[in-house]
Amino acid sequence: MNSSVEIDQDTFQDLVKFYGETFNLPPLAAKIYAYLIFDFDKKGICFEEFVEILSASKSSVSANLNLLLNANLITDFNKIDERKRFFLINENYIVLRFEEIIEKMKREIQILDKLNDFRKTKSADTNPRFEIYKSLLNNNIVNIQDTLLKL
Repeated sequence: MNSSVEIDQDTFQDLVKFYGETFNLPPLAAKIYAYLIFDFDKKGICFEEFVEILSASKSSVSANLNLLLNANLITDFNKIDERKRFFLINENYIVLRFEEIIEKMKREIQILDKLNDFRKTKSADTNPRFEIYKSLLNNNIVNIQDTLLKL
């Protein structure tokens, strides 16, 4: 079986490293995810292609596909005339990922506010860097939300 997508090896390796670190993925899951990025036509990649192209066992490919599916990084579908499952990058994951980042920043602001309130009970001085950092977080939240509305 030939590859159904054309990949650039250097870019592929960069993607594997980046997404492995960013999503904390095991090496094979990072390779599967990176490989799917090259499916520009969104035709989907079948299980058998991953086994052959990545020279991995069926059980390893299956386990890593399930990991990616459970993390909502990829989706799967079946074509009407075939029994095979095909896999794609989850296009909605960008929104999910940045919504998660927004929630973490909001949580951090809440915690910092509690810390600042506690600090005020112990000391009269305030830390101007606190307000600068909080402003940075709030500005990033607004910027990300504005961008998500455009996606």
